[in-house]
Amino acid sequence: MVKNFVEELSWRGMVHNIMPGTEEMLLKERVAGYVGIDPTADSLHIGHLVSLMMLRHFQEAGHKPILLIGGATGMIGDPSGKREERNLLDLETLRYNQEAIRQQAMRFLRFDDSPSSAIVVNNYDWMSKYSFLDFIREIGKHITVNYMMAKDSVKKRLSGEDKEGMSFTEFSYQLVQGTDYLELFKTYNCKLQMGGSDQWGNITTGTELIRRKLGGEAFAITCPLITKADGGKFGKTEKGNVWLDARYTSPYQFYQFWLNVSDQDAEKYIKIFTLLTKETIENLIESHNKEPHLRLLQKRLASEVTVMVHGTEEYEKAAQASEILFGKGTFEMLQQLDEKTLLAIFDGVPTFTISRNDFNHGLTLIHLLTEATPIFESKGEFRRTLQGGGLSINKQKVSEQDMVVDSNFLINNKYLLIQKGKKSYSLITVE
Repeated sequence: MVKNFVEELSWRGMVHNIMPGTEEMLLKERVAGYVGIDPTADSLHIGHLVSLMMLRHFQEAGHKPILLIGGATGMIGDPSGKREERNLLDLETLRYNQEAIRQQAMRFLRFDDSPSSAIVVNNYDWMSKYSFLDFIREIGKHITVNYMMAKDSVKKRLSGEDKEGMSFTEFSYQLVQGTDYLELFKTYNCKLQMGGSDQWGNITTGTELIRRKLGGEAFAITCPLITKADGGKFGKTEKGNVWLDARYTSPYQFYQFWLNVSDQDAEKYIKIFTLLTKETIENLIESHNKEPHLRLLQKRLASEVTVMVHGTEEYEKAAQASEILFGKGTFEMLQQLDEKTLLAIFDGVPTFTISRNDFNHGLTLIHLLTEATPIFESKGEFRRTLQGGGLSINKQKVSEQDMVVDSNFLINNKYLLIQKGKKSYSLITVE
């Protein structure tokens, strides 16, 4: 049974532009629809999640999702929303990136024997077969320069401060993307292209090409570009993009990103980035508004998205790590953390290194924290904190200044976590 895909996206706040007749067409027949992603890096980031969620909802509605990886368009560079031309990647890098992205996307979509099974395609497969003369004869003659110049992505670049304008390479991007839609329309009965609102011009070039070349009817939906309530850029942190690959953004850092969004953003993001039902989300919002200090929305959002991207085990580690940082952790919990997660939790805290040779003989607590490392500026400050019950090692309170700290205290046989008061942490590395 085909569900109402447009209705589902609408209540989630995921419709910006929609071509007339799209909703009616999707309710009338089961079709294929696609989203294109250019392989400019070997990982997707959370900005790409919007497109993947559109494909997932499309599949849940009974249609066939196609993820197009832009092996060809990635060699050109999309001018949409860009002030300058993209650096062109070599074929080997693009192919490596394509495979990495394909593997990531498979977590979000269902690949099986059903009519709505997802497929992954690469536009290099057909674009590489065109000669330049074939392309300008078979594609270029159907779309006028006037039509292409009227697109916002072109107008903004040509009228902007950038005196260099736009190369023919970038100008041709919309024709190449239009050719993708044409190819998928012919091969897979693909009648819908989805993307961010900045893609509207490129997408409608495809629908126009299908109309002029084949007399066919194709449709388009775009999602609003995701923003933050405070005007900051979504998906960016001080360290840059929030990536889906754990090599670039650890599961703990990924979890923390969602956990720390504002109430207003949490209410918006939980509709866009999860598969929770309308009723479940409305109940969550109501419960959250009664007790906002519990941050129920943020916790559920962080849980749903982290499980979807990294799996249940990594989510549980990240949630446990969060407990450690914010006061409820134990030494046993610390011991269970792998080194990467431990370092991710305490990224940015003061770190001190002492030699294993010195440490193996055992150091008194006062010597360790005032002489071997400068965690306390003076022995007086150390004693005041100790007497006030404000000093912990590995989340365990300590009270004896002359207690001997040795290798039995080490986490992962390498680290000591020192805590002064509630929020002041230091990490000692024994090497």
